Amino acid sequence: MDYKATTSPLDSSEKLKATDGKLLTDPTHYRKLVGKLNFLTNTRMDIAYSVQHLSQFMQSPREPHLKAAYHVLRYLKQDPTLGIFISNKPDLTVTAYCDSDWATCPDSRKSVSGYLVLMGDSHVSWKSKKQATVSLSSAEAEYRAVSQVAVHIDKNPVFHERTKHIEVDCHFVRNKLQQDWSHSITSPQPLN
Repeated sequence: MDYKATTSPLDSSEKLKATDGKLLTDPTHYRKLVGKLNFLTNTRMDIAYSVQHLSQFMQSPREPHLKAAYHVLRYLKQDPTLGIFISNKPDLTVTAYCDSDWATCPDSRKSVSGYLVLMGDSHVSWKSKKQATVSLSSAEAEYRAVSQVAVHIDKNPVFHERTKHIEVDCHFVRNKLQQDWSHSITSPQPLN
């Protein structure tokens, strides 16, 4: 409680790696802290990316990882009353957003995807997760991020009636990627 609050959940100048820094002699404290932060992401979507990042180091946490977890606590100290807002407006329009950070993991070069699903003005689902495989391009990483949202929506039948536009967007992106890929293979490029 004596530490000064901070305005961001992670220090943007510090890149955490799996093997940098001294191993913690007792990883239990780190694991419990990250577990509690993970639970807190149910109402604090602003720390979802940070917590998924810190979760990557649960097996062998090191001093820089613990320092970064404390940084998240300092961020939460700034305004501990923040949470999700559930609107009472009758708008049931489902909107989904997704993005990815291409090749962001310095150890595996896997991308991180994130998504947010809104019903009207209310946040109903969000997640930040490292992708399972390495993406060869930022477009491929973005397409996987879209797929992550599509899987979430598919598992929640309440969304099906109002997600036709999202499905159209997904098919549009897939078609464009396929066209660009086949064009680059079949069309010779002029030499200058």
